[in-house]
Amino acid sequence: DVYKRQDRSNVVPIGQTSSGKRQVIQGQVLLVNQLKISKKLSVFKAAIRDNSGVIYAVWYNQSYLNKLVKKGKELVVSGKVELKFNQKQIKVEDFEFLSGDEKDNLHLRRIVPCYPLTEGLSQRMLRRIIKTNLEEKSFYLIDSLPSEIRKRYSFISLPEALNNIHFPEDFSRQKEARRRLVFEELFLLQSALALKREEHKKESGIPFSTDRELTSSFFHYLPYSLTLSQKKVIREILEDMRSFRPMNRLLQGDVGSGKTVVATLVLLTAIANGCQAALMAPTEILAQQHWLNLRQLLAPLNIKVALLVSDLPPGDKKEIRTGLKKGGIQLVIGTHALIQKEIDFNELGAVVIDEQHRFGVMQRLSLRSKGKSPHVLVMTATPIPRTLALTSYGDLDLSIIDELPPGRKPVITRWTSGSKRRELYRFIREELKAGRQAYFVYPLIEESEELDLKSAQEAADHLQKDIFADFRVCLLHGRMRREEKERIMDSFREKKIHILVSTTVIE
Repeated sequence: DVYKRQDRSNVVPIGQTSSGKRQVIQGQVLLVNQLKISKKLSVFKAAIRDNSGVIYAVWYNQSYLNKLVKKGKELVVSGKVELKFNQKQIKVEDFEFLSGDEKDNLHLRRIVPCYPLTEGLSQRMLRRIIKTNLEEKSFYLIDSLPSEIRKRYSFISLPEALNNIHFPEDFSRQKEARRRLVFEELFLLQSALALKREEHKKESGIPFSTDRELTSSFFHYLPYSLTLSQKKVIREILEDMRSFRPMNRLLQGDVGSGKTVVATLVLLTAIANGCQAALMAPTEILAQQHWLNLRQLLAPLNIKVALLVSDLPPGDKKEIRTGLKKGGIQLVIGTHALIQKEIDFNELGAVVIDEQHRFGVMQRLSLRSKGKSPHVLVMTATPIPRTLALTSYGDLDLSIIDELPPGRKPVITRWTSGSKRRELYRFIREELKAGRQAYFVYPLIEESEELDLKSAQEAADHLQKDIFADFRVCLLHGRMRREEKERIMDSFREKKIHILVSTTVIE
């Protein structure tokens, strides 16, 4: 669910209301009064009575209410009850004029939806828009669930489900609606994946020879041995690439498990068979990191590797586009820039997509469509249970690297509360003194890039001035020019920067 619900169905008699509690009351307006306290503050009060007593409803800076709230009107109000000046008051959070038909009450005397909002849109407006659309458009809805499935699982109809997910009669009806809508979402997902699997079975790809000098040389130059898990996954992948059906595989493995080496083999196999290969990463920093690693790994093999990101100079972009189209560039590493319309390959044979969950299905297909049924490997470090992976990525075969290379220390993850921040800073200081480094990541706040950047900037200033003045703290964020990002990352790699403060761009 993307929104919360408040139970405002319980109307409390005014005489039984309790100070300090948020409650709903209902009664008749006895009198109204508007006071101008200052230029910036006005108070509107309405005395409301029911059979058990009187309470004063209070609004701040709502002068328009003078024309709406009149003596004699029936009003339902929700808010926090307080005792002030020997008067029982309710600080109004929401209100509604009593309608003869309970179905017309959207904001009170019922379970009420509370949606995420944007500027210029209130809860009352959004509820009214959604309710109106449900009433006017439900007739045109086409139920995607077959009737036999609806009967088998006793699902309510689609119009009922949508009405009760937004404006439930009670929580049991809301639960019924959610059950039906969740099932429908998964049913459609699995149906689409089943269709994709069937389509994939009919595709014909390019069977590659996997016994080539180039791939043998790569393993010869590797400065370490592969783990048993890597070897098992490589066998699965090479079997795919030898077949007439294009590979479509998900590779899952923890950070440091050796996914990049496996992915490099996929890229090299395509190149060894006279084709081109592409690796797509979600951010420029990750793409550059792959580019640096692969250039080093492939240096002895004399392979033409290019990096394509959105803020490259126009001349460099043109040169790369030409190289890809004519076949001069054998391997390209990049971001979303790879799926732009103007990018054409001479013969794309293999595609690797890192951090699969950061891309949509259509983006994956866009890169795949740049070739004639190329082999595709998508990678993730996110630990996904096998059953969930098969549910979410049912159109992909699954390979898992489930061991770390010898000598690789396991990642230790710890959670700490804000109250232990000083202890955390002491721990970081000791690590810095030992020659290690640290980075702070400031995630998105309500999906706002402005707030995201602001919180990271403030944190970097605070850490440098107040906490780690004797160390070098630097800020990294997505709005920086590519050259500046590269300079900062190079300095961090060279340990010239001790602490890196970053937005989620560092992922």
